[in-house]
Amino acid sequence: MSTKPLRVLVLTCSTRPGALGPAVGRWLLDAITARAAQLGAELVPVALSDLDLPLLDEEEHPSSGVYHQEHTRRWSAMVDAADGFIAVTPEYNYGMPASLKNALDYLGREWAWKPIGFVSYGNTSAGTRSVQHAKQVVTTLRLVPLGATVAIRLGDAVEDGRLRPDPARDAIATGLLDELVRVAHALRPMRDAARPDARPGPLPGSSLRPLTGDDAPEVTVLQRCCWVDEAIVNDTLDIPALHEPLDEVRDWLATWHTLGLWRDGRLLGMVRARRDDTDWHVGRLAVAPDLRGHGLGRWLLRTIEAAAPPACRRILLFTGLKSLRNIDLYQSEGYRTLPSAPSDDVTRLAKDLPR
Repeated sequence: MSTKPLRVLVLTCSTRPGALGPAVGRWLLDAITARAAQLGAELVPVALSDLDLPLLDEEEHPSSGVYHQEHTRRWSAMVDAADGFIAVTPEYNYGMPASLKNALDYLGREWAWKPIGFVSYGNTSAGTRSVQHAKQVVTTLRLVPLGATVAIRLGDAVEDGRLRPDPARDAIATGLLDELVRVAHALRPMRDAARPDARPGPLPGSSLRPLTGDDAPEVTVLQRCCWVDEAIVNDTLDIPALHEPLDEVRDWLATWHTLGLWRDGRLLGMVRARRDDTDWHVGRLAVAPDLRGHGLGRWLLRTIEAAAPPACRRILLFTGLKSLRNIDLYQSEGYRTLPSAPSDDVTRLAKDLPR
């Protein structure tokens, strides 16, 4: 399972002045915040009334992902960064509020393969008809509605504009969050594969994409797994990849072109590079220990080589002086060993790029 925290948007859907939605949203956050911390989930409250989304005003179809309006780009970024949603929604005339329908209609791929749970409220049906209406729409967007729901009958639950304390209702809300987190983890591989910056990897079900600062936890785990062998072979613990804290990993992810190979939410391998004048510096080539011997390191190396800018004339890399397995790999790929000083504790290698 991924070490990355889940981000859950808690959407307060009613935009009517004086509506009960904000009170229901506050109750929900109070009821599930402690459990969210235990599950490693970040709850992000979002009031649709604060988004200033007019009735859909984009010229292009949402499936194109081409957005001209600033409010659309802001909404797209919020939804794209989320792993799941809880919609706090009233029922209006047997259906969901127009504000929720409009917010859904604005976007396309950003919703795909993410779970959505519902907390509904109303009178006769406790808002359940709103949920049934919404489910027809969200499934079209490849959102995955949960079976668990919270339905609040206003006549039984509200006093002086606030929800009465109800431990049973709190427990139901916690159960909804538990289910949402389980489904969000299960769907993460599909979200990763559907990203616009992802492409198929060499293993069935794997995908390759650029890594960002959000991937720092997985990168840190992979590095520490992989460079233990390097430390043992070279008899040294003076290897940055073994000690870098998360903040340092995030910092270099922002400045290096780094590719990560994923499958089922797990980072299987990575490699990074950056340009220095006419040199393409390659480093941090890593493959999970249990997957070595399947050609993944060679595939990642060739992939990062192909990403070298046209102005680069050679590729440079280095490895431990006694890392014979790494040196054999690089030499088999056309790298030559560069002269080194007797005090050097690394082997430097280079490969000319076609002109």
